[in-house]
Amino acid sequence: MGGRRKRALMNVDEVVDFFNNIIVEKPYLFLLIPFILIFWAIEKWFFSLSNWVPLVLAVWATIQYGNYQHRMVVEDLNKKWKRVILNTSPITPLEHCEWLNKLLMEIWLNFMNPKLSLRFQSIVEKRLKHRKSRLIEKVELLEFSLGSSPPCLGLHGTRWSTSGDQRVMRLGFDWDTTDISIMLLAKVAKPFFGTAKIVINSLHIKGDLLLMPILAGKAILYSFISTPEVRITVAFGSGGSQSLPATELPGVSSWLVKLLTDTLSKTMVEPRRQCFSLPTVDLRKKAVGGIIYVTVISASKLSRSSLRGSPTRRQPSFAVDGLEDHFDDKDLQTFVEVELGELTRRTYVRPGSSPQWDSTFNMVLHDNTGTVRFHLYERTPGSVKYDYLASCEIKMKYVSDDSTIFWAVGPDSGVIARHSEVCGKEVEMVLPFEGVNAGKQLAVRLVVKEWQFSDGSHSFNNFRVRSQPTLNGSSNFLSRTGRKINVTVVEGKDIVTKDKFGKCNPYVKLQYGKVLQKTRTAHSFNPIWNQKFEFDEIGGGEYLKIKCYTEEVFGDDSIGSARINLEGLVEGSVRDVWVPLEKVNSGELRIQIEAVSIDDYEGSRGSAYPGNGWIELVLVEARDLIAADLRGTSDPYVRVHYGNLKRRTKVMYRTLNPQWHQTLEFPDDGSPLELHVKDHNALLPTSNIGDCVVEYQRLPPNEMSDKWIPLQGVKRGEIHVQVTRKVPELLKRPSLDPEPSLTKAHQISSQMKQMMIKLQSSIEDSNLEGVSNPLSELEALQDLQEEYMVQLETEQMLLLNKIKELGQEILNSSPSRRSSGS
Repeated sequence: MGGRRKRALMNVDEVVDFFNNIIVEKPYLFLLIPFILIFWAIEKWFFSLSNWVPLVLAVWATIQYGNYQHRMVVEDLNKKWKRVILNTSPITPLEHCEWLNKLLMEIWLNFMNPKLSLRFQSIVEKRLKHRKSRLIEKVELLEFSLGSSPPCLGLHGTRWSTSGDQRVMRLGFDWDTTDISIMLLAKVAKPFFGTAKIVINSLHIKGDLLLMPILAGKAILYSFISTPEVRITVAFGSGGSQSLPATELPGVSSWLVKLLTDTLSKTMVEPRRQCFSLPTVDLRKKAVGGIIYVTVISASKLSRSSLRGSPTRRQPSFAVDGLEDHFDDKDLQTFVEVELGELTRRTYVRPGSSPQWDSTFNMVLHDNTGTVRFHLYERTPGSVKYDYLASCEIKMKYVSDDSTIFWAVGPDSGVIARHSEVCGKEVEMVLPFEGVNAGKQLAVRLVVKEWQFSDGSHSFNNFRVRSQPTLNGSSNFLSRTGRKINVTVVEGKDIVTKDKFGKCNPYVKLQYGKVLQKTRTAHSFNPIWNQKFEFDEIGGGEYLKIKCYTEEVFGDDSIGSARINLEGLVEGSVRDVWVPLEKVNSGELRIQIEAVSIDDYEGSRGSAYPGNGWIELVLVEARDLIAADLRGTSDPYVRVHYGNLKRRTKVMYRTLNPQWHQTLEFPDDGSPLELHVKDHNALLPTSNIGDCVVEYQRLPPNEMSDKWIPLQGVKRGEIHVQVTRKVPELLKRPSLDPEPSLTKAHQISSQMKQMMIKLQSSIEDSNLEGVSNPLSELEALQDLQEEYMVQLETEQMLLLNKIKELGQEILNSSPSRRSSGS
């Protein structure tokens, strides 16, 4: 009875599977049901149809069921055949590789050697910057060529093996070359002096390689089974002198061998694997960076007893071992640290053996390849120390068909590989922790939001934005010289602080080449700057370096850094990015970057008459300032920043509503006009009581703008200014001072001498109040002197421009006079 019931249930399951398959394969089938009902109604109430209709339906259903059964049998046989092949033939017979070495010899010199030399040259340059010998202070790569002798592969044959579902090829690697040419220029450290050349003229690397095809042959993973044997021959010389043996400077040869061995061990020795992609289409794009969103989803089956780095903590108990472990793991509190280059981010702490984080981080990649590492930590309650538990990693690479490959080490040293055909496609991977028993896994999700290319184009969200091609087929951006780069520091968010009172006073320093720029200081964890800086474009792939600091009384603290690749900027488009700060756990900066040609740059400077005017700024007064002194008042003055020029007003003592009525002038070159209101202190450092930016670029010429500007970074305070962009004729411009220039210069010099005498006498009398007044007056005289120099420079510039205009008018009028005379 039970057997009949079981067979009946099996038949019902088969019928359900059959109809489910029909629904999937033939979704339009149910559209026939209304027609069948219509035919039935005609059959019953109007006239009878022929008897062949039911027969046709029965035959059709029989054929469909037969096809379904045939497909099920074929799939079952394929699974059984694959299982038999993998279990009975784990290793194929030995195959010889003479043909492969002959092919490699043919294509090495003209094809593989140039490409591999360029690739390895960039890798070597990066390693030399971070790893130097004690005898070498600075090292530079002058020449890099792998020579004409290719490596020998599989001298003793090769064979395929199987690990789970993954096929693996093992073959020998032996590269012994004596015509390699690698030349380094080293600045020798003390006790030696001068520069010297290090020449690597022979190289021998021997080991066993593993090749693993992935993603249905779209890529190949390769790695050494163990650390290969490395030997190097080095010559050491100086300039054009005869080369000396490397033993003249002990340690150089062993340092180079160790450098090469460590590089191979950390990058391509199991389980570290490199990827060689085999795209069907080569778009010939060089990716120089990308933006990746990394989401840490969850972990499963975590336990202290199986995770390394933290010893098992068992409390004395009469419970069985399993229950005791379960109790310990339930109290586990963990978080994950995500690392990409020098950029690190942390999730929140979550309890339990299967924590859920769902934390997403914006990460920046500065190359076409990268490694995202995940470090699992345990937080001990009541302790500031974090215990390291385990790690895992994902490697990623841009493929020349505009896709991305992700790969990682799977269970039992297998392979986990994913392929993202376009930007914006999510890739989810479940990773086993390294060196941990099976079952402990981390679920993550990665999305490549954007790839940036060296020609200025970028691809994101399945859409590529590129610069318009010129007649020569290249992009329309100019060469690496003759352009300006405008960088706007817009805002920041989630800035960290090291202040024990929880205060944050961030500012940003920008470095591009040797030029340094600095924003004003904000007073928020989510600051807003909106400050624009200008740089001359530099060739050679120079990075824009960003450093964020917080202003402290006894020295500023670094709260993160970042760098942006400015290669391939296209004119006419603004690149707006959120840049995560490196070397800290949180913080991002919003940066806007624009490349401008010289012609466009001069036309957008804010002055419609470049080189023929100046900016007149009248600092009238301020009101409702904050109190910076203990007595409830301030000693305010204004520091004005205009490009590289700095000016200041006089100090108004003991007031929150100062009145300066002071006029300053600057040559109109379009620089940002920044005002920093400070509280004057004679001995202690000055404190900031507000900042603002005066917008003047869109003002019509010779029209004054009178306005009150609220101060930023403080709770209250406004400043009253009058700004005019003056563009007069040179002869109509009145002098700033009716006194002759020589007389004014003598007066400033004599006043400064008198203040110095007063200062010296106050110091001798130990009169602090007497010291404060001469110091402030000296600062005001110095500013007056600088203002006077700016006035002279402005007049000189206007005079030279007028001379040029007159000369141009004379040249233009000469041909007309000649023609009229003839």
